Amino acid sequence: MTAAKFSSPHSLMVQGTTSDAGKSILVTAFCRILARKGISVVPFKSQNMALNSAVTAEGGEIGRAQAVQAEACFLKPSVSMNPVLLKPNSDLGAQVILHGKAVGNMQATEYHAYKPELLKEVVASHHRLRDEFQTVLVEGAGSPAEINLREHDIANMGFAEAVDCPVVICADIDRGGVFAHLYGTYELLSESEKARVKGFIINRFRGCALAAVRAGLVGR
Repeated sequence: MTAAKFSSPHSLMVQGTTSDAGKSILVTAFCRILARKGISVVPFKSQNMALNSAVTAEGGEIGRAQAVQAEACFLKPSVSMNPVLLKPNSDLGAQVILHGKAVGNMQATEYHAYKPELLKEVVASHHRLRDEFQTVLVEGAGSPAEINLREHDIANMGFAEAVDCPVVICADIDRGGVFAHLYGTYELLSESEKARVKGFIINRFRGCALAAVRAGLVGR
């Protein structure tokens, strides 16, 4: 990668077939790689769900993953990097933090109805970063194939469609069924969503899986 390949502004979103597929680590790695090449890069995650948070320079709260990603970019964490943070406080509810500040506790149905307003906020945050940096590396949440959550989505393809962002999808080979995960995820997307998928990443190759690739037993 060279700086010449990244026109300003430019965004890329990393989505996963499941939670814990390695999205956060991949975005962190890409952030450091580009930053070391002198590219102005910033992390972004529209919606994060975590009890552990980091405090930004503004005194607001964001997810720890975005704080680490900011460090990978040699930046100080900002609330713009993670505009919506959810802190679960019951089986069906969570504290909603917007732009670093708590706005109240919401049950799942109430939060779902609030998402259209939140989409405006996360798009505005993304545009602010896009105007300031050459590259915005966006992390998804969970899986874009969770069709029960697709309506009013602000974390995966709903966000990508709103900002016209290309997507790569990663899967964890340690879990088994990696090709089914990738194929099934892709097939559950709409045609417009499929069109913005630019590639796939099979994550956590090691041991027998890595040996199989090297031996030519799995497609290269």
